[in-house]
Amino acid sequence: MSPIEAAPGSSLGAPRRTRELTEAADGRVADVLVVGLGATGAGAALDAAARGLDVVAVDAHDLAFGTSRWSSKLIHGGLRYLASAQFDVAHESAVERGVLMTRTAPHLVAAQPFVLPLTPLVSRAQASLAWTGFRAGDVLRLAARTPRRVLPAPRRLSATEARHLAPAVRGAGLRGGLLSWDGKVTDDVALVTALARTAAARGARVLTRVRALELTGTGARVRDELTGEEGEIRARAVINATGVWADGLVDGIRIRPSRGTHLVLRSERLGVLPAGLHVPIPGETNRFVLVLPQGDGRVYVGLTDEPVEGPVPDVPDAPETDIGFLLDVLGAVLDVPVARDEVVGAFAGLRPLLDTSGHDGGEGAPARTSDISRRHAVLTSPDGVTTVVGGKLTTYRRMAQDAVDAATAARGLRAAPSPTAALPLVGAAAPGHLRALPAPRRLVRRYGTEAAAVHALAVQDPALARPVVPGHPVTLAELVWAVRHEGALDESDLLDRRTRIGLVPGDRAEALAAAREVLDRTAAAHP
Repeated sequence: MSPIEAAPGSSLGAPRRTRELTEAADGRVADVLVVGLGATGAGAALDAAARGLDVVAVDAHDLAFGTSRWSSKLIHGGLRYLASAQFDVAHESAVERGVLMTRTAPHLVAAQPFVLPLTPLVSRAQASLAWTGFRAGDVLRLAARTPRRVLPAPRRLSATEARHLAPAVRGAGLRGGLLSWDGKVTDDVALVTALARTAAARGARVLTRVRALELTGTGARVRDELTGEEGEIRARAVINATGVWADGLVDGIRIRPSRGTHLVLRSERLGVLPAGLHVPIPGETNRFVLVLPQGDGRVYVGLTDEPVEGPVPDVPDAPETDIGFLLDVLGAVLDVPVARDEVVGAFAGLRPLLDTSGHDGGEGAPARTSDISRRHAVLTSPDGVTTVVGGKLTTYRRMAQDAVDAATAARGLRAAPSPTAALPLVGAAAPGHLRALPAPRRLVRRYGTEAAAVHALAVQDPALARPVVPGHPVTLAELVWAVRHEGALDESDLLDRRTRIGLVPGDRAEALAAAREVLDRTAAAHP
């Protein structure tokens, strides 16, 4: 691959979309139609294509438009599920974390250290329980066969060490800390984009802005959201991977959405953060507010777990009650609490939890969404549509595999076993190869082996080397790459998903002109 090329066959863009949408709707019958292009849907498209099946995958919006872009960016090892005796879910999470970190996406997923500061608010009994949990998490790592060099062991910290790793934490009464490790993805949308592009390289037709109006076991009636034209895509098997919207396309599915809210702060507000923070939530034994440095001048603080009633919006709001709750918990451990006007952005995502109970909690009260299992479920409707719901970002690959297994079995399709546990995504390579790439480290962590190609755009045209927004590292070259190779079609795709500039409204407003310039420039070069 030359310095200015993308991985062969993986480029997504407007011309390819137009061509492949025409092919998909011309009356030919695909093997598998996947509806929804979040992590699970893109994963299902890759899984099916990697088995040699003819695949069409559609989404009404963009790649990772729904829940997949609102995560904490963590690839969890399943520690939380041990505490609730969900041992199978915990082990599955640890295994899938190891797959991402060592085989399929080592360029995107790396170890993230966390400090739990032992402030006066954390009793010795709570500290002992947390330490036991972190040690149990290390046993999960061992059971999943993830090497120690990939995920270091937890250890106790002195007060001095804790202050070094968490300088914003109040020093008065601090008696030390607990250091633990988990996986963290550079960006959740980058992961979904890599999945979609890897599927495309295997022959899948990946079509954004194509809305499924009606699903049956033999295909879907669809509408091109760019032109308004309607048509039909026929398929031998259909997978509904639309997350919190799954019950709108298939009868008999009950979803209980849970809202997770995060705050966005400027990095300088909390100072240098060599590690993230676990901040215990008062009155809870196994829940924490997380402080998550992003490496791009921003820090996320999250997350809540609140039930959501009523219609599901395309883009959820982050309510002031959630923002106030997170600020209160965070402020309890900081030298100087964060003021409301220091929150430069906030976002909320809806987890698609499967409601299998109908009622719980005693005296007619519904169960808390934090208590609903994160197990995923694969359900096949009477007319043959396979729906996959539940789960979480970490286990997307296993969810996708199970969905393809079920869909092909239900429709009598012959398919090879899933190869995706050992299939590198676009950009993946061994750590030594990644370190040797002639590109800035920040680009390598986002683009892997394609980092040199992204960097070459700015070398060839120095105007593309300037940041889109002062103080944020994303350059115009990355916007150009997103349009040419990552399927970005408009300003929102560029600012809200391929980059995360849009998480701060002020930055988004400042970046709009640059995004429009790149779109116009690319359209002129490739009419």
